Amino acid sequence: MFTPTPFVEAASFAELGLPTAIVERLAYEGIIKPFPIQSATVADALAGRDVLGRAQTGSGKTLAFGLPMLARLARRPPAPYRPLGLVLVPTRELAMQVVDALAPIARGVGVDVLLVAGGLPIGKQMNALQRGVHIVVATPGRLTDLVDRGAARLDAVEVVVLDEADRMADMGFLPVVTAFLLDCPSDGQRLLFSATLDRDVDVLVHRHMHDPVVRSISPTTASVESMSHHVLVVSADDKADVTAHVANREGRSILFVRTKHGADRMAKALRTRGVLAASLHGDKTQSARTKVLDQFRDGTVPVLVATDVAARGIHVDDVGLVLHVDPPASSKDYLHRSGRTARAGGSGTVVMLALPQQRREVDD
Repeated sequence: MFTPTPFVEAASFAELGLPTAIVERLAYEGIIKPFPIQSATVADALAGRDVLGRAQTGSGKTLAFGLPMLARLARRPPAPYRPLGLVLVPTRELAMQVVDALAPIARGVGVDVLLVAGGLPIGKQMNALQRGVHIVVATPGRLTDLVDRGAARLDAVEVVVLDEADRMADMGFLPVVTAFLLDCPSDGQRLLFSATLDRDVDVLVHRHMHDPVVRSISPTTASVESMSHHVLVVSADDKADVTAHVANREGRSILFVRTKHGADRMAKALRTRGVLAASLHGDKTQSARTKVLDQFRDGTVPVLVATDVAARGIHVDDVGLVLHVDPPASSKDYLHRSGRTARAGGSGTVVMLALPQQRREVDD
């Protein structure tokens, strides 16, 4: 069991000990005051400690691990094929968002950040690695391909970040993540961020982290308490109409279904009822997924119909409604789905539709 240690929130990034160049670049980007997870972890990470951070999605953890990495690796010349920093994430969408968050700051301090994920041209990634990059932000599958081809070596990695470790465990990635950690120098720094510490993640921490400082921003239930929760019992014949009625609102909404075909069918049914909706699932190409997410972010398509796995890559603020069209398979899935709303201290509404015969399942 890991016991979080207390911390004092910082009023500025300079108080955390970050180099002036990074503080100035943050200010240029309009980032002035640290989020709690950043106040809690940046100073320890800068000091070289292993850090275990418990924080929800949308809490600002990308900069919490990214800023110390940039400070450590700035102006360091990387060797071909041998990155100095590695960030492992469960999905390519999250990888893209991590790169988007770090790139403006990284450019200001002379650090190269490379996105390594499936669905993108592997040749460009191999060429970049050959030239030499400081930090690789990667999904496990594509990084495995590059390591197997000899295009990436991990023996020079000084800092490894495991972002959303609990979701990597859910998706079955921990064996390959463990292999990556064994390929990295054993005396390197480890930063792990996770919303929960399930048994698999707990084992990972014990085996691969060295006396980590533990920081917890909020318990897993905190974001759940900032949501209003509702259950609507509907008949099968009325389900599509009720879904359209609930989803036809101002602002962004995410609707969850269990299957890819169900996502496509529901998005089409909503469009025929005048609701601008698009589906998101694993059978879509990367370009199609990126287009849908961009339309969702800019409000062109305010309603997204997603499967559970696809939704793990959705990191969009200001989602006002999560609608469980199909009940989740478990309480953990309910938390992951519902966590798409009420991000970064906001509030949100969660609605679950249930057929009469599903009412007992939902109550449980």
